[in-house]
This record gives sequence, structure tokens and C-alpha cells, in this order.
Amino acid sequence: MNLECTVQDVQAMLNSQHPPLLLDVRTEQEWRIVHLDGARLLTQEVVDEMAGWAPDTPIVCYCHHGIRSISAAQYFRQQGFTNVCSMRGGIDGWARQVDPSLPRY
Repeated sequence: MNLECTVQDVQAMLNSQHPPLLLDVRTEQEWRIVHLDGARLLTQEVVDEMAGWAPDTPIVCYCHHGIRSISAAQYFRQQGFTNVCSMRGGIDGWARQVDPSLPRY
């Protein structure tokens, strides 16, 4: 899997038989404004849980525009996760290209 994936790639993955885990790497304040259905805010509790996840668990990281999520995806790859990507354009790209009903900020 490439380090970056498009919002269309993520949409297809979410509609597949084995959808990825969505990790929102933004702040809790940003999370409260808008987040993708089924996403988990990356907290210390989630990081602790990840120790028990299989290395090939499909993971999509996202943030506002795709900058912070690149760093997160790189970090998780360094930790041994092999099936992780950053959603290019972030939640703003998702709102523009996939679901215009989502609030933008």
C-alpha cells in the first residue's frame, strides 16, 4: 500500500468486505467539529490498543488536510504496521470530493 491514498481510494476501501480502521489524528476540538463515521480519535488508549493489532491491519490515518496524517502513517509503518496510509487532502478533501454535507472549517 502506498503511504498516501486518495479520498476515492478510502471510499472504495470503506465499501469493501474488509474496511480499514479510520484513525483521526486531529485534536479533540477538531474532532468535535466534524469526523468521519466510524473513525476513532487517536488517543493514548487507542495507541495502547494498537499493540495488540495484527501488523497487516488496514489503517487509514486522516487529519484536516493530510499533513499530520502523513507523519502518523510514517510512524505507524516504523512501528511495524504494513497496511497503513494517509488520506491525501484529509477530511477537507473528503468534504469537497465525497460528502459535501460535512462541515468544513
